[in-house]
Amino acid sequence: MVAESWRDSVPEESALDLETLLATGIASAREQVEQNGVFIPFALVVETEGDLRMLAVAPDSGGAGTDDDLADSEYNADAIIADLTELLRQQRGGFRAAAVVCDITLVEENTDAIHVASEHRDGSVFAAVLPYWPNAAKAQWEFGELAADSNLPTVWVD
Repeated sequence: MVAESWRDSVPEESALDLETLLATGIASAREQVEQNGVFIPFALVVETEGDLRMLAVAPDSGGAGTDDDLADSEYNADAIIADLTELLRQQRGGFRAAAVVCDITLVEENTDAIHVASEHRDGSVFAAVLPYWPNAAKAQWEFGELAADSNLPTVWVD
């Protein structure tokens, strides 16, 4: 799943934390896509003691208030990502690693993708994308190949 050259370039504990965030982020977002056709950006953290936790902020959905309304709700993903990033920065003293999971558009492939951007307090970063698209004939979602992506730190910066 993760290229050996990347894994060899970071400390073992950092690599394990970032891989845990990646796997959990992909699995959680994929489940939401399969159930709702969409997901709201969220964050994952590995706390200092090693516990994994999910963080979310409430979207300003203009009145949509139930999970059933999720696919039809309008929300500002950029604002949610900014709020999540600020929350992670404020609480980073209690984390070893953090990731923001969001939906992006892959313009060249003309499809959406789950994007997981993770970073470790030691400065290690890793990101990956998982393309997805609807398969109307089967009334389900199809997923492509997981691929590495570029990422800059946003939590452990001043």
